[in-house]
Amino acid sequence: MNETPKDPELTYASYLEIDRLLRLQTPRSDPVEHDELLFIVIHQVYELWFKVLLHELDRAKRSFSAGELFLAIHTLQRMRTILKTLVGQLDILETMTPLSFSAFRSRLETASGFQSAQFRELEFALGHKRVEVLRELGRHAAGAERARRRLHERSLVDHFYDFLAGRGVTIPEALRAKPVTEPTIPDETVQRGLLGLYRTSPEVAILLELMTDFDEGLQEWRYRHVKLVERTIGTRVGTGGSPGAAFLRQTLFHAVFPDLWAIRNEM
Repeated sequence: MNETPKDPELTYASYLEIDRLLRLQTPRSDPVEHDELLFIVIHQVYELWFKVLLHELDRAKRSFSAGELFLAIHTLQRMRTILKTLVGQLDILETMTPLSFSAFRSRLETASGFQSAQFRELEFALGHKRVEVLRELGRHAAGAERARRRLHERSLVDHFYDFLAGRGVTIPEALRAKPVTEPTIPDETVQRGLLGLYRTSPEVAILLELMTDFDEGLQEWRYRHVKLVERTIGTRVGTGGSPGAAFLRQTLFHAVFPDLWAIRNEM
């Protein structure tokens, strides 16, 4: 009688697919430049954190629309903590000097961080909708399709309006009717409603401050990213012909939740 072979025992390595993971770093310089491995690992880790942020953003959307205040608070706390980690990883990347980067930069050929489909997904999910940036993803068909899908989905801010409406805030019909492919715009009616919640609902105020923390954290990451690029390549064109630091500065202080910043003068 033949016995059915048992599945191999689950281990730390097999659960996390460590062997497969450690084969994914392939320096292209020849002979291999010492800092190229660091460059590859940092960017791969960023993509993994982007994946987690998108996962959490989808949860935050559901929480907002369902009116689940405390789940939304927990999710925003986690997202803010992830952003702190992303900023901290730039400290590691800044240990790479401009000379060590230039030693393998040419090996990147047409590759550029501007082609990160997941970061574009993040921007779109947060309401920073810009259809023109999809052009940068043309060579990454699967990533471009994911980003395009996010462009046509309701943003986190759209779901936040659901939450506010459930708390008695009037959401103007113009905001509800706005095409989902258009970016978030500030609105005075929403701002008055937010001020009311700050004054009458302390538990909601905790959520609103966490949202502001997240927004500030994203702007901090953008600033540190710009300075890293300037420190490494100055004002030159980026890899793959990307516009480099000049383009990054354009979105430096873009707010995800502009209404939360607009009411600071009234508090």
